[in-house]
Amino acid sequence: MKHKVVIVEDNIPLSEGFAEIINQTSDFEVVAIYDNCEDAIKNLRKDGAKTFLMDIDLPGINGVEGTKQIKKVFPNANIIMVTVFENSDVVFDALCAGASGYLTKNLKSEELIDALKECVSGGAPMSIKIAKMVVGSFQKKPSKIELSNREKDVLMQLSEGNSYDSIADNLFISKNTIKFHLKNIYIKLQVNSNIEAVQKANKENLL
Repeated sequence: MKHKVVIVEDNIPLSEGFAEIINQTSDFEVVAIYDNCEDAIKNLRKDGAKTFLMDIDLPGINGVEGTKQIKKVFPNANIIMVTVFENSDVVFDALCAGASGYLTKNLKSEELIDALKECVSGGAPMSIKIAKMVVGSFQKKPSKIELSNREKDVLMQLSEGNSYDSIADNLFISKNTIKFHLKNIYIKLQVNSNIEAVQKANKENLL
């Protein structure tokens, strides 16, 4: 028995092109085409499809919200986002909403069918560009160290070899204030001494 597919896409020529490609296969058939999510959601049970090709930028309910609502009715639905969007925020919004895969609209006919087959087999089809973006976003970027202007002043004075007394005179602050700033600097730079603090600050180009 063929897998039923519903296409939700407001670009009619594109959706009809997808339908023609899909209906030529022995595994899938398009049972409905909608140009908005509202109609697709209203007819979910009547259509009985568990596989969807979903655009994101739709009038009314967008594809991300539409995906959430479809997944509430059919938690096991396979929803492949097919869109021109390729920025990571949209990718993750869609995946977090329950999308099973994410493809760009310039995909080839065989890529579309391969994606459908992979999806119903439990996979998560993605274009190479999208996959790279997803992987890249999981690579944790080191947090940027930020020192206040006064903390930089204290470190600069230390790097010039000044004593606490000299720093207090030069910056018009007390030695207790200097120690307070140094405590914060140690925490931010994850160091345990003045020498380490100056060395790391220079290494990170903070001075």
